[in-house]
Amino acid sequence: MSRIISRSTLSQTLAVMVKNMVLIGYGMAFCFPTILIPDLSRRNVDDPLHLGLEGISWIGSVNLVLIPVGCILSGIITKPLGRRRALQLINIPFFICWITYYFSTEVWHILAALSVTGFVGGLKVTPVLTYVAEISEPRLRGILISTANVSISAGIMMEFILGKFLEWKLAALCSLIIPLLTFLLLFLVPETPSWLVSKRRFEEAKQSLAWLRGWVPVDEVAKEYKELLLNSQMARHLEGHIVDQNNGRNVLRKRVSMVKMMRKRSFIRAFGLATFACFLAHFCGVSPVGVYAVNIFTSLGSPIDGHSATVVSGVVSMIAGLLSITIVGRLGRRLTSFISLAGTAITFSALGIYTHLNNMNTLLILKNLSDVKINSTEDSSRIHSSSISWFPFSTLILGVFSAQMGICILPWALVTEVFSYEIRDIAAGMITMNFYILGFLCIKTFFNYTSLLTLPGTFWFFSAVSVAGLVILYFVLPETEGKTVYEIHQHFSGKRKLGKTMNRRNCSVEEGSKQSENLHLREYI
Repeated sequence: MSRIISRSTLSQTLAVMVKNMVLIGYGMAFCFPTILIPDLSRRNVDDPLHLGLEGISWIGSVNLVLIPVGCILSGIITKPLGRRRALQLINIPFFICWITYYFSTEVWHILAALSVTGFVGGLKVTPVLTYVAEISEPRLRGILISTANVSISAGIMMEFILGKFLEWKLAALCSLIIPLLTFLLLFLVPETPSWLVSKRRFEEAKQSLAWLRGWVPVDEVAKEYKELLLNSQMARHLEGHIVDQNNGRNVLRKRVSMVKMMRKRSFIRAFGLATFACFLAHFCGVSPVGVYAVNIFTSLGSPIDGHSATVVSGVVSMIAGLLSITIVGRLGRRLTSFISLAGTAITFSALGIYTHLNNMNTLLILKNLSDVKINSTEDSSRIHSSSISWFPFSTLILGVFSAQMGICILPWALVTEVFSYEIRDIAAGMITMNFYILGFLCIKTFFNYTSLLTLPGTFWFFSAVSVAGLVILYFVLPETEGKTVYEIHQHFSGKRKLGKTMNRRNCSVEEGSKQSENLHLREYI
């Protein structure tokens, strides 16, 4: 039995690792503006690829504009294509965008490619989320889902390393290897059994399930296959497919049912909480720091060059993502989020004090691209001894670690935990849209509130957001770690309280799922 479990774990892990290649490629594309901005802002004003301040703000944020559009279309495109094929096709536009960067001669070429990567980043949402959920066993699902954030961080780190050693066009050329390799590797993993069953491709579903459970004979997965068929029938019933097929009222009933569910207290409370978590994930400060990292590190007098410091922040982000898997399991999601926000509040507050005392009132990039004259006092204040200059560098790195450890992953954890079965797909798309819209607003307006509040004031603003978020979450965020789906749904429906501590009892995921399904079925009927 242990051998079968080991092989089953290996097969599911390999499938998810291949899927995560898509996220690595997305992470590389998502952080590419961080590499672009320093080089393009330093070019001669007569160069067609020179960027002014407005251009820089668009380069840093335009890839977020079309992500919500991609999110809307993600489920529509994924359903007929299948999860695996959708993941494959996503790599084609990524590949084309990397080529576009390499051959670009005008700024609009770069902006167009960034917009496309954002749109495709939205398209990835449904296949990425559903693939893991539909191929993994309950005992592995939580860990395998947690690898998504780590994979994106790994992609960001890889792109930062390329930007450190290569000119941005060569970095783009090297980056196209990832979508090409991912496209080919996805041929080696199966489609999800659930999708195959939904398309009545039953033999292929059996083969897929046998592959995912350790390359075993089909007979050994017969019991799980029967449960899969039963769950598929229940899902079709819940979605309103088994309703008067002849008179077409099933579609209308399904839509009316969705609207009713979105008006329920459970959905409104869960949606509000997840959207607030999205706000905190950006406005705690980590998003603009990530995009404008090179200039921010340089402005703070980093003891190492801006590109090297950015590589360090990428490595730290990935380590934080890995540690979060263990930390959440030991401390719970609620306490981990509090520690994360406390960390960002302290670090950005300290950075505000440091920049204020050293008369660092603006970023270097703002001075380089404006006609403001740098006075001698502020000029001299940017020359630090090596012992002092390590303070802002290490503090900012600690802030990145704190954010990536908890608050940055909270929105995605809530999407998978707090919404009921029937509405989860729609809720995931809506929350993802909100996440990237807020991200666009945060990054696009960064220079505006840096100019308005000064650099110390901006850091204090990030700190204040973190403090306010910690206080609000203390009262509204329940502890979901160790709780069943049924218990979580009951909490947001107002029928029970989850409490503020972890539930360490050995409650099976299958039991919780069955309770949840029975609840949904009773409410539907």
